[in-house]
Amino acid sequence: MPELPEVEVVRRGLARWVRGRSVTGVDVLDPRSIRRHALGTEDFIGNLEHATVLDVVRRGKFLWMPLAMPGLPDTESGPIEELPAVALMAHLGMSGQLLMQDPDVPDEKHLKVRITLSPVEGMPEQLRFVDQRIFGGLFVTSLVPTPDGGPGGLGETPLPEIAEEAAHIARDPLDPYFSFDAFHRKIKNRKTGIKRALLDQSVISGIGNIYADEALWRARLHYARATDTMRRADAERLVEAVKDVMNAALAAGGTSFDSLYVNVNGDSGYFSRSLNAYGRAGELCSRCEEIGLHSVMKREQFMNRSSYTCPVCQPRPRNGRW
Repeated sequence: MPELPEVEVVRRGLARWVRGRSVTGVDVLDPRSIRRHALGTEDFIGNLEHATVLDVVRRGKFLWMPLAMPGLPDTESGPIEELPAVALMAHLGMSGQLLMQDPDVPDEKHLKVRITLSPVEGMPEQLRFVDQRIFGGLFVTSLVPTPDGGPGGLGETPLPEIAEEAAHIARDPLDPYFSFDAFHRKIKNRKTGIKRALLDQSVISGIGNIYADEALWRARLHYARATDTMRRADAERLVEAVKDVMNAALAAGGTSFDSLYVNVNGDSGYFSRSLNAYGRAGELCSRCEEIGLHSVMKREQFMNRSSYTCPVCQPRPRNGRW
């Protein structure tokens, strides 16, 4: 499943190619990929055709494109300034890919939706949604005001609106409007383990299993550390570790273990080559090895997944919680 850095890589790529362009055509090759659009294929196409893509916005792992609809009345001073009312929401699922392609490029094997954009010299004209496993999809959704009045998420043009499906999740640590104080209050008021809290999108968004393990390793915290025992300094160290891990992953283009995650140019990420914790069971802890200790990374079951820790520099707390 793509995590925040992977989705942010896609957002940045899309913003470069689609902002300010209008939709001139929509082809739905597999209706299963727009099943979340309850009103069906014709309504999905009708909402997109002739709309202009204003931006590409991300909160956590949620990605959407606010749309300006044609036909707004003009005033003497020009078009009425209105916030967009709808957006094209993209859910990548396990294998969804958003690719920019030229029309002469043959269709991908698992192409589901093709969106043709107004021509711009030197830019591909088609946005293609490719999905092998069909867990992801596209749909048009409403935009609602943000509860805190800030931008809905990370985008090029901040707007105080958010896709309805993303309104319930917290801001992510790369969001300029992320509040450390709000995060610290939330974890202090919970009686759970810190990794479970990191994976809770209502506490902090965008963190999945891989980056949770990496951040906890950097912060020297065990995943079972009780949240209500987290001092402010511990929480600050953890948030900084999350930011460091995600920024490093962004610089590498995300984490890819197979061909299913790619950016809009079809390239895979390379951060998997720099992992210090995730997937390294049985290997020496790189931090301990630097100071002459030979501690071996451990893998343990956690919430039907796996957690990877160093038993020396991430000791299990006596009164830990899952």
